[in-house]
Amino acid sequence: MNSTGPIARLVDEFARLPGIGPKTAQRLAFHILDAPPEVARNLAGALTDARDNIRRCSLCCDLTDSDPCVICRDPRRNTEILCVVEQPRDVIAMEKSRGFRGRYHVLHGAISPMGGIGPGDLTVRELLERLAVSSVKEMIVATNPNVEGDATALYLARLIKPSGIKVTRIAHGLPVGASLEYADEMTLSKALEGRQELG
Repeated sequence: MNSTGPIARLVDEFARLPGIGPKTAQRLAFHILDAPPEVARNLAGALTDARDNIRRCSLCCDLTDSDPCVICRDPRRNTEILCVVEQPRDVIAMEKSRGFRGRYHVLHGAISPMGGIGPGDLTVRELLERLAVSSVKEMIVATNPNVEGDATALYLARLIKPSGIKVTRIAHGLPVGASLEYADEMTLSKALEGRQELG
């Protein structure tokens, strides 16, 4: 096999994806090559479509193909409760739990001094602007239960509490160091129910 040819390039591109090792990248590449041509075309089309049409919601900063996103447009959602999460995939995890009927705000990361990520690298400014003109009475901080998530939760609590908004943190059920996206629906529901006030 030519190490610089199209097969090697395909394997290399798959291997760049998170969680895909060399063997899996090779398996995926040969699956695409063995499949009917429309499989590759459909995959390429879906990738291009997503990159060209997905953007951040102007209200919650979640990823969406319409602005505002479906959740922000839904009149049945409780506008007095806002759940702050780290990543768009956390919104999906929370929605699967069916335990939350408020709205969301996506930070697109967590504060990590070691990683060089500060509040200015997140959507904290957008959050503050949103809270200033909203009817939010409680903000649930649903960052991951690790050092970065805890630092982000404490930072947000100190920032928001003076405004009079109740700031709570999701609670028991999530093991320390876990990630929201891998938690099951029941665990997330219990974590929401057992949330505790911060600060």
